[in-house]
Amino acid sequence: MAGSNDARLAVDIGGTFTDIALEHGSKRFSKKVLTTPRAPELGAMEGIGAVLADAGLRPSDVGILIHGTTLATNALIERKGAVTALITTEGFRDTIEMAFENRFEQYDVYMDRPTPLVPRHRRYTVAERFSARGQMITPLDEAGVRAVIEKIDSAKAESVAVCFLHSYLRPEHELRVRDIFAKERPDLSVSVSCEVSPEIREYERFSTTCANAYIQPLMSRYLARFDRLLQDGGFSCPLFLMTSGGGLTTLENAMHLPVRLVESGPAGGAILARQIAAECGAEEVLSFDMGGTTAKICLIDGYEPQRSRNFEVAREFRNLKGSGLPLRIPVIEMVEIGAGGGSIARIDRLDRITVGPDSAGSEPGPACYGRGGQNPTVTDADVVMQRIDPARFAGGKVKLEPAKATAAVDAAIGKPMNMESELAAFAISEIIDEGMANAARVHAIERGKVVSRRTMIAFGGAAPLHTARLAQRLGIDRVIVPTGAGVGSAIGFLRAPISFEVVRSRYERFGSFRFDELNGLLRAMESEATTVVRAGAPKASLVCHRTADLRYVGQGHEITVTLPQGDLDPSKLEQLRASFEKVYLEHYGRIVPGLDVEAINWMVTVSTPFGTPARLAEPAESRRPKASASRPVFDADQSSFRDYAIHRRPDLRPGDKITGPAIIVEDETSTLVPPAFDVHMNALGYLVLERRGSEGAAT
Repeated sequence: MAGSNDARLAVDIGGTFTDIALEHGSKRFSKKVLTTPRAPELGAMEGIGAVLADAGLRPSDVGILIHGTTLATNALIERKGAVTALITTEGFRDTIEMAFENRFEQYDVYMDRPTPLVPRHRRYTVAERFSARGQMITPLDEAGVRAVIEKIDSAKAESVAVCFLHSYLRPEHELRVRDIFAKERPDLSVSVSCEVSPEIREYERFSTTCANAYIQPLMSRYLARFDRLLQDGGFSCPLFLMTSGGGLTTLENAMHLPVRLVESGPAGGAILARQIAAECGAEEVLSFDMGGTTAKICLIDGYEPQRSRNFEVAREFRNLKGSGLPLRIPVIEMVEIGAGGGSIARIDRLDRITVGPDSAGSEPGPACYGRGGQNPTVTDADVVMQRIDPARFAGGKVKLEPAKATAAVDAAIGKPMNMESELAAFAISEIIDEGMANAARVHAIERGKVVSRRTMIAFGGAAPLHTARLAQRLGIDRVIVPTGAGVGSAIGFLRAPISFEVVRSRYERFGSFRFDELNGLLRAMESEATTVVRAGAPKASLVCHRTADLRYVGQGHEITVTLPQGDLDPSKLEQLRASFEKVYLEHYGRIVPGLDVEAINWMVTVSTPFGTPARLAEPAESRRPKASASRPVFDADQSSFRDYAIHRRPDLRPGDKITGPAIIVEDETSTLVPPAFDVHMNALGYLVLERRGSEGAAT
């Protein structure tokens, strides 16, 4: 009903497509439009206008708008951020270049380290120093700060990162430098590490702060433009941004800490998978999100995605830990590889077919888009194998040209390898599927998880086409494809809580615990986080989750443990010790009796609650729906074309069962059901693919 102001709108800007999802009452509307890289907000506004027209709503009917974007990630990967300067303590100019002082690839003599975001000639030092215990050693040289300002002017820097030693404990000097810049150079963007990442370990803190400074001007300008376009378009609702940790934050906070927006889109997909897992009673889940540029894989246990505070972006070596820029931000832990519909296929120097990690994006896009692309992509391969209906791609908004897809596959793969078009396309598909399967195996093994007993939840424009083949490679018997799978991350935005995490480094040994001081710190952190969340949810009930990074005394790495509720006291400290030893035993198979425990970091997250949805009973009756059409599709098992039944997803009802081979089509994607699988629609309208002969699936 127009004028009710209760519609919810989500916008997910990806590397190839911009996805729009709108919910109004019990109805959902969605659109996919090509991303406009030079001005992403323009493509977003086009999609918003289209989905509002479909819903018969006006901008004033939207009560909340949630946005996620790859712009921050892409700026770091492509090095298209601001000219940035770094101010640090004397003697620590080269911290971000020295990094961990190790080699992430021991035997590669040509190994390249990640290039720092701030080159050495724009890194400046000033006299100041606090000790690791917070005692003043050297006062801040304010004259030296003003001398540095002149050098920054000469370097024509747009943004400044201020990173002093031990500022996580004593932030006064960093805050004073920010005040000096605010007075003398208010046009410069300034990021201080005591706000961006107030934690021990200076390299990660410096790297995170430099990344925030590097993308802040770009993100601030972009978000301001987008907000202005929305206001000019008649929107009066609040704009929230999706964060990498799976929560929502305000526009102002996002502009202040844009580094927390890195991986915001994939986080929305994990939130969607979390809800679907709870709805279907699937306690062990592999979330699979494949879009136009990347594929993302996340493990979900007990309806909670795995989380971390360590993240790397812009890795020099694909999937090799240590080869990227480290960020200390709250993040949903997942593996992301350059494997999407736009991933480019080619022959390498060893005459092997390789796919990705580079993508054709939306400009020019895959060859079949007819927008000037010459390189074959995964989407071109799917078109050649007739997995995709050229007339219905993206709901008919993008008319595909199969002849151009075939020509590109033949020129780059078929002729050099002496293969027919369909076999060359099949090879492209098999290589990308095996690449994703290998990434999932490694991700699970590194975390001590068994991947084959999991349920896969697949979404994203390309995932439903590849999910069954990926499941076969991983030994997974059950796959769930939710409604709106093609715009899954955008729908996930609508399920995300408004939240904010505050972290502080404070050393406490259990044997000499300072309860009053620590409880005061935790209360202050909760108040700080609550203030941010209340800005977006002034009347909602809130939940608080507190954790600490603990280790045995003398160890170099920590594990995260949940704190007991309420103020800490001697009895709760013993509970915390028991929780630590339980988690430690799960990780390492043993505990260390008689050794004291120490805490390094304390984290407090305040959020609106995530409600566990009720499960619905399966339909009592089932039917075998009649196919709307059929077409020959290249079959992986037979290595030849075979007739596949075509079903329209909107025509299916809960309880319907279909035996593979089949393709189930909808506006934003298509689900490929190989001969070895059956599929049924459950009570929620989700497609559940089961490998024939396997145990029953969760509903």
